[in-house]
Amino acid sequence: MKKSAIAAVVSALVLGAASFAAAQEPPPIKRIPLQKYDVPGTQLESVIGIAEIAPNVLIGRHTHPGPESGYLLEGEFVLMIDGQPPKALKAGESYQVPSGAIHDAKSGPNGAKVLAVYIVRKGEPLATPAKWRADFAVGAYGN
Repeated sequence: MKKSAIAAVVSALVLGAASFAAAQEPPPIKRIPLQKYDVPGTQLESVIGIAEIAPNVLIGRHTHPGPESGYLLEGEFVLMIDGQPPKALKAGESYQVPSGAIHDAKSGPNGAKVLAVYIVRKGEPLATPAKWRADFAVGAYGN
């Protein structure tokens, strides 16, 4: 009885410490909205922002309801768009993601800072998580 009580206390302390440590870490992606405006005569809006991505982070497979254009301000990352070969990018290079394309990116060892522009339909979420596919992950992530 005494051993199981001690084990429970130790487990609680370890889990509590892990939760505290996780709460202290900065988020892997910091998004900084810069501008949002309507595209005249359409149901579209332009959204411009900066994303600061921590080192060696997969941002997560997702889609946008319109095209994305980006310019890498700092660092490097690999852009992975379904149906296309992975594209390695470094500071000073730009990229485009077609409307609705499932994509992901992995930042390099120094992280990345990206200026991104989205043209999206008003009222729709800027990004939607995509379902994970094992066949995509094997080739795209260098496994």
